[in-house]
Amino acid sequence: MLTFTFLISPSAEQLRQIIALYRMEGWWGEAPDDAELAARIIAGSHCFLTAARGSEIIGMGRALSDGASDAYIQDVTVKKTCRGQGIGTRIIEKIVDRLHQDGLEWIGLIAEKNSYQFYERLGFKKMPNSVPMLKKDYVA
Repeated sequence: MLTFTFLISPSAEQLRQIIALYRMEGWWGEAPDDAELAARIIAGSHCFLTAARGSEIIGMGRALSDGASDAYIQDVTVKKTCRGQGIGTRIIEKIVDRLHQDGLEWIGLIAEKNSYQFYERLGFKKMPNSVPMLKKDYVA
């Protein structure tokens, strides 16, 4: 049975599995403080959703928001062995429903790795005259 849970205070085991999903996507490398970082990410998100079969987390997604006008969905992924079963679709639908319940109607995201067609099927459209941008400063 598949369950969806909005996490607030994840257990150590949930954090371990969430970190594994971040690493699976290549979003994170190995670092000794990953559990603390993952906990801070979950706590700082407007909402953080997991999809699980039993105690195994097989997917996740989250939204960032000011809580008043805009929200951004990010970090959506499903284990490769579980893809093609509608789990990612349900993650997005549940996050969007939660954002709407919280009064947020403007919902954006950046579709990575040619995933824009997945999001288009869920009602998202390319933003005309917009280019995703990133400023990433590293301190050595």
